[in-house]
Amino acid sequence: MACRFIATLLFPLAALSAPIDDYFTAIKNDNDGALVTVLFRGFDVNTLDSEGRHGLHIAMQESAFKVAKTLLDLSGTRVDTRSKNDETPLMIAALKGHTAFAKRLIERGADVYKTGWTPLHYAATGGHVEMIKLLLENHAYIDTESPNKTTPLMMAAQYGTAQAVKLLIDEGADISLKNDIGMTALDFSRMAEKRDSFDVLTAALQPAPAPKEATPAVAAPVASEELAGKKPFKTRFD
Repeated sequence: MACRFIATLLFPLAALSAPIDDYFTAIKNDNDGALVTVLFRGFDVNTLDSEGRHGLHIAMQESAFKVAKTLLDLSGTRVDTRSKNDETPLMIAALKGHTAFAKRLIERGADVYKTGWTPLHYAATGGHVEMIKLLLENHAYIDTESPNKTTPLMMAAQYGTAQAVKLLIDEGADISLKNDIGMTALDFSRMAEKRDSFDVLTAALQPAPAPKEATPAVAAPVASEELAGKKPFKTRFD
């Protein structure tokens, strides 16, 4: 009898916890049908998980593209929530290279140039050239600094690709900047043993070669009148 009474008391709690479990399970499994079912029951699309992550954040992390599209199509979805680690859905999309979804997030108002670690840092870390281009086209600050003064170029040099390093340099990234322990992007590439990135950075640090001066044309010698009729000068081709 006592057990049945306790179970009766606990049942409403279990019923209350089920929707949130169903919601985040649907996201992780990329089950858009199950997601819509939970939302039709009145579940708040902007509910965060225990780590403070929005459903869009998890969808980007899990590459759950069907669910991500459904969430982005809902006008009530907040696209710029920050997790306990100060990460946004756009940052995760940038890290993973989900360019199409990053573009949609930006169109919905996601913050491209937030303070601290930024989407551009994350795109550079992943070495995603197209993502970097997208963020720069949308006014991301190329030399933005993290809390420890790390720049996107430094992240590309250590974790990304030589192509990402070159793109950032070509777009004007400052190679000379140092983080709070005095390391430059070149130091990051050396530490990570990224030879390709190291070579790109080294080449960019070399001074541009001075333009060559045109060599003046030398006029061919003309025989003087007094030499007329005499044997012509010998040349080295004779």
